[in-house]
Order: sequence, then structure tokens, then C-alpha cells
Amino acid sequence: MPLRLPEEVLPPRSQPLLAFGVAAGLVVLVVWLVASGALSGGLVSHDSPPVVPLAYTVDINTAAAGELMHLPGLGPALVARIIDHRAIHGPFTDPAGLLEVPGIGPATLERMVPHLRPLGPHLQPPGTDARRP
Repeated sequence: MPLRLPEEVLPPRSQPLLAFGVAAGLVVLVVWLVASGALSGGLVSHDSPPVVPLAYTVDINTAAAGELMHLPGLGPALVARIIDHRAIHGPFTDPAGLLEVPGIGPATLERMVPHLRPLGPHLQPPGTDARRP
């Protein structure tokens, strides 16, 4: 014997109420999407998370070899030369002092400067502002 469905799955009185509930839910969903910035790219894509810039900085006068190794363009040999230069000549007074280290040229220094912390006021050359960015 074949399966027979009842004549009325949903009573006619309930159909408009269900249609109104579905329509209200859709309106709420659209309002939420617009408010959360879906039309202007405000929602986060889980396939490509937002890029978070990392701000790694080093104090060239106190950093250990492991910290200096994180600077771009430096390998073990240059790190050893920086540490030796600090030990012989004392602390660097400004980042340009790194040019005195054999093997560090203007291009290497330019890559390193964004990752160097400002030097303390006692290490600034006379006549310069210690609060510079």
C-alpha cells in the first residue's frame, strides 16, 4: 500500500504566520549583514585572515646575539662583529654608527633601521633631540 500524506501538512490558518516569520527573519538577516559591513568588506574572510604587522625592535647596545639575528640582513658573522665592535668601541651613539662595523653597508643599515629602538638620551650626539621617532 502506498504512503499517503495528509491533505493538510500545515493548516491554512498557520501559513500566513509562518510566511511572516520567515520574511521577518530574512529582513533581520539583511539588516545585520549591512550593519556589520558586509557590503563594504567589513566581514573577515576565514580563508585569508587579516595581516597583522609585527613590530620587532632591538636595542643595538644591549641586544644579545639571538636578538640581533632577527634583524634583516644579519647572519652569525655580522652579529659577532657588532658585538665585538660594542665591546671594543663602546655603545653606538646613533644607528649610523653601525656603518663602522665591517660588512654593514648603507643597504643593510637601511633594512635594519625600522627594527632599531631609539637610543637613550645619554647616547644621543650633542644637539640632537632624544625624543625623535
